Amino acid sequence: MKQRGIAWATLARRVAGLLLGLLMLLSVPALAAATDLKVSEVVVEPCPADDPGTQPELARPSGASCWALRGVVVNPGGKPVMDTDVFGLILDASGEPVLPNRTRVGSIGDVPPGRSSFALRLAVPAGTPGPLGTRSVKARGFSAPVRTRAGADDELLPLEEALGTSDDPSAQ
Repeated sequence: MKQRGIAWATLARRVAGLLLGLLMLLSVPALAAATDLKVSEVVVEPCPADDPGTQPELARPSGASCWALRGVVVNPGGKPVMDTDVFGLILDASGEPVLPNRTRVGSIGDVPPGRSSFALRLAVPAGTPGPLGTRSVKARGFSAPVRTRAGADDELLPLEEALGTSDDPSAQ
């Protein structure tokens, strides 16, 4: 009889643990869902001469040159897509990959609903034959933040600052 009481107590503890676990799972906000976005009008062009990524004083044959990947991203949803990354292949004039083991080319941050222009810097090995092209460019972001955000008073490195979009006259 005593063993039956112990078995019921063990079963009751397990059921209570399962119910508590289920309650905790339901109270945790949903994980950020990934969202694929369409990218169009993609061009790769040299960074503007006054851009911090150009670094003319560091130009040398064995270095890297600054190129800007520009395009339009479309968020068809009604809410912003956060922490958006851009993926694709960057190709040289002969169609060979410029960044052979890298398909994530950068982050464009948060994308509001609708069409948005974007621009990001690429460090391409110096001497790469241009013009550069692209293939399979796409973007993916999340329904909630997945990265730590820089605060309003945080100082950014020059290469972390925004690269002007092509319709921005100060970026030319």
